[in-house]
Amino acid sequence: MSFWQIISNLLTYGVFLYSVTLLLFYIFIGLFSIGETRKYIKKNILTDYRLLASSPHAPTVSILAPAYNEGATIIENVRSLLSLYYSNLEVVIINDGSKDDSLQKLIDAYQLEKIERHVQYIIASKEIKGIYKSSNPVYKKLVVVDKVNGGKADALNVGINIAAHDLIVCIDVDCILEQDAILKLVKPFLEETNEKTIASGGVVRIANSCEIKDGMLVKVHLPKNYWARMQSLEYIRAFILGRMAWARLNGLLLISGAFGAFDKRIAIEAGGYDHNTVGEDMELVVRMRRYMEQKKIPYRVTYVPDPLCWTEAPSSTKILGRQRNRWTRGTIETLKLHKIMFFNPKYRLLGLLSYPYWFFFEMLAPGIEFIGMIAFLLMAIFNIINWHLFLALLLFVITFGYTYSAFAAYMEVTTFNMYRRRTDMMKLLLTGLTEPFIFHPFVVWAAIKGYIDIIRKKNSWGEMTRQGFNQAPKP
Repeated sequence: MSFWQIISNLLTYGVFLYSVTLLLFYIFIGLFSIGETRKYIKKNILTDYRLLASSPHAPTVSILAPAYNEGATIIENVRSLLSLYYSNLEVVIINDGSKDDSLQKLIDAYQLEKIERHVQYIIASKEIKGIYKSSNPVYKKLVVVDKVNGGKADALNVGINIAAHDLIVCIDVDCILEQDAILKLVKPFLEETNEKTIASGGVVRIANSCEIKDGMLVKVHLPKNYWARMQSLEYIRAFILGRMAWARLNGLLLISGAFGAFDKRIAIEAGGYDHNTVGEDMELVVRMRRYMEQKKIPYRVTYVPDPLCWTEAPSSTKILGRQRNRWTRGTIETLKLHKIMFFNPKYRLLGLLSYPYWFFFEMLAPGIEFIGMIAFLLMAIFNIINWHLFLALLLFVITFGYTYSAFAAYMEVTTFNMYRRRTDMMKLLLTGLTEPFIFHPFVVWAAIKGYIDIIRKKNSWGEMTRQGFNQAPKP
């Protein structure tokens, strides 16, 4: 047996073993999510959220929304937050040194006036330049903070310092929330038994091509743009299947930075957001969990599968590439910061399952796929490929991936069914056929560039320009 054949066999069987393990995880996640989703629907179908909304005993909530150059959507987004159905609520908008007219638009639209207010810097952050409140009592829930630019994590730390309430809900300011979003997100905090709820995440859906009126979603449409439509399918898979299963195991490591609730006291004791990573949302969840494990306090990180939050997804390869580059860097930075947990039995499920899964199948996956592509090209050049076996495996992998996507779409239709037109679901499934050949290779390449930027010690977010939401047509 030649040297190249030995190398070929090692790569073939190594990638095959890795792939089989990953596919088994996907099967387990898909099946395990079914029971949790049905349990949630059955448990909440008779819940009267009006009682929670009007109850004086409901948790007090501060919404923290960092904004940087969000002038295109800032007014309707804040209007959406102010219209949420919840009584014990304050909305804190943190203008993170925007270079556009975001702050001035807020001042004009909401009749803001600068006020004197003492701020205790419990968590270190950049300087606050001013705090604004509205002279109009209609907007009494609104607080706007203007600060020196320091990035999203620093802005959120300022929000934690400013927040007056017990729970903090951290969102992207470009998000549109459902009217009952806060009610459903804080419900797990009221259901605490012997385990303390430290964080609760919610589903994020794609708002591109949807109709938005006065800061509220009025009609759901499947995105017309290919890249946004592909992300819709990706989000359904990730949120309905992946996160439901991990929440059921109490092994969830990530709550989307677009929409998540946290116990403010625990977040402060854990040290707040780390501004040295671009994956601050995942890093905070991991650090809060690590803190609870070290203190040996029983806890849970929960997840709400209702479609509560709608966001504008990147619709160009340039912006999407930046986003996936950043996600890869954030994952690597977070796992590096908390490497002590890797296969560490002291951290129980967190160290023995959650961390290893993210390490092998989230962080390393793009690199392994890229190496596999390079190896395939070399093996093709040296004519040492068993083409019958290769084509059979390729067909199996593509079929499995598409079946998994179709199953996620089926779960969507049989649960929350946001895309009610049959043509929308057909378009979504047809778009999924192109994923292995267009969308997935692009995402892998963006992740590889994230690896390169980590080596170059690049720590910037990259500008994420937005087009703004489509408005509902005027009558």
